[in-house]
Amino acid sequence: MDIEKLIEQIAEEVYRKVGAQGAAASAVAAPAAGGKMSPAQVAAICDHTLLKPDATAEQVRKLCAEAAQVKSFSVCVNCQYVPLAAELLKGTGVKVCTVVGFPLGAMTTEAKAYEAIDAIAKGANEVDMVLNVGAAKGGDWDTVKRDVEALVTACRGKALLKVILETCLLTDEEKVKACTICKLAGADFVKTSTGFSTGGATIEDVRLMRSVVGPNMGVKASGGVRTYQQALAMIEAGASRIGTSNTTAIAQGDAPATGAAGCIGNCINCGRCTQACPTGTVKITKVAY
Repeated sequence: MDIEKLIEQIAEEVYRKVGAQGAAASAVAAPAAGGKMSPAQVAAICDHTLLKPDATAEQVRKLCAEAAQVKSFSVCVNCQYVPLAAELLKGTGVKVCTVVGFPLGAMTTEAKAYEAIDAIAKGANEVDMVLNVGAAKGGDWDTVKRDVEALVTACRGKALLKVILETCLLTDEEKVKACTICKLAGADFVKTSTGFSTGGATIEDVRLMRSVVGPNMGVKASGGVRTYQQALAMIEAGASRIGTSNTTAIAQGDAPATGAAGCIGNCINCGRCTQACPTGTVKITKVAY
């Protein structure tokens, strides 16, 4: 069976399950009933992130100090700062994550692989690559698979690999196919977003991604996750890692809930809003994540 037929078959199976069960696989990453994760526990699965193009060395030093203090899982920085972060975090237990092919995913496979190899040699423990979104949109899944496989090879035995799908640019069918490709290629995680496109992580996307990849592959929610309550919502939907620049605030928890449906007056990225919040508790002001 060729790759396209296999993907179509898996996509159809996933849609049947989602339609019948509401993507119940979200329970994979959720805490046990009555055992909601504490702010510190949530912070411990966060990649504390600084990927702005104007990020300075001093800001990276601050990021690393914060990560060591709250004991986040990792810091996520651009490649040029990998050696600095690796040196600053030595002995803290906090890992160093970087991004390749970022943020467009439109680089050649060879360029992405070299970037990953170089970053790993300089201290990166994890690599977040951007999917070839253009190939995915064009239905060229063989190219998408070869791209991911090359990075799996570059990282094998040296670093964990996450694949950023940029879900805001994909249809649900394309998300299913992309997740399937990443799983077949041997990636460790699928990840929602770069944070630099037209949208970030949504509960629906995280739930769909988890339903495709199953319980043994990571799902990272990234883009617009700024509070403890938002992070909990993503974890309950199936996320096993959170990408955020607000790990310190998450580690401190949020204020007690106010407003309808237990909302706290902050967007939780439910993905159902257009011009107004469906809960009526949040004034929509942002135009991008």
